[in-house]
Amino acid sequence: MKAIVITYPGGPEVLQLTERPVPAYAGNEVLIKVMAAGINRPDVYQRKGNYPPPAWTSQDIPGLEIAGIVEATGSEGSRWKIGDKVCALVTGGGYAEYVNVPEGQCLRIPGNLSFVEAASLPETFFTVWSNVFDRGQLKPHESILVHGGSSGIGVTAIQMAKALGSTVYVTAGSDEKCKFCEALGATRAINYKTKNFREVVSELTEGKGVNMVLDMIGADYFSNNIQSLADDGRLTQISTMKGKDAQIDLSIIMRKRLIITGSMLRGREIAFKSAIAQKLEENIWPLLASGKIKPVINAVFPAEEACKAHELMESSDHIGKIVLSFE
Repeated sequence: MKAIVITYPGGPEVLQLTERPVPAYAGNEVLIKVMAAGINRPDVYQRKGNYPPPAWTSQDIPGLEIAGIVEATGSEGSRWKIGDKVCALVTGGGYAEYVNVPEGQCLRIPGNLSFVEAASLPETFFTVWSNVFDRGQLKPHESILVHGGSSGIGVTAIQMAKALGSTVYVTAGSDEKCKFCEALGATRAINYKTKNFREVVSELTEGKGVNMVLDMIGADYFSNNIQSLADDGRLTQISTMKGKDAQIDLSIIMRKRLIITGSMLRGREIAFKSAIAQKLEENIWPLLASGKIKPVINAVFPAEEACKAHELMESSDHIGKIVLSFE
């Protein structure tokens, strides 16, 4: 099969198209012929040598989400049959023509979505559900501040939280991105390059703060995140793009009764990821099928141009998802 491999840690140019054996698949797995693969920032970190994959997955083929056709099923499989069109969360190896996936991490492609659209879903949808609704316990009529509103995570969080009845505020890095986020469903988008988001959130909430913050920035935003939370608020940390070491004013946490949590999805067990898939199928997949929630695709690259896809990801000029096509 054709695969995009990381030849050595470095810039986008280290991604090279090569030939690899089709992967074997276990009894509880399916083999999927990949038609499209989503690009995510963790792929960039892995390419640079800063995000080593778990030992049990491909060490040099990146890729955390795919869409395609079930080519074969393991002996223990019960749900999927050959020819089914699915998208799936994978631990690695997604930038290839074939990938093996635990059957519980697969979801039927909702509605009439294309393979490209479906490939943009799993990583961000699993991440947002797990962190916003499971860990963060966001409820209808509560408010959430999402940083990076125009990112893949951001456009997913805006739509999911809005569809399930919450008020969504976001930050983004340009007026164009802010307008897009508001058109997508955010009540207010804050240009973090021209405004202090903590001050704007305070104004918008009459000084009360938001019920939840979903953050991928890290240390640079930590103090303002804490101060932006309402009493009994929750901060959920999913990345540390701008630093991992932050000073904490413990008195604010005690006074407001705050909860600070976070998670990393890639290394979690199959049962955990499969449980998220079931919740998405029940709560979110009908909204995708009906069009109430939509994939947001910024650009599609042929697989052999993976380096260009990574260049776009690192530029942060995109709005929504970047996808590789193997069709």
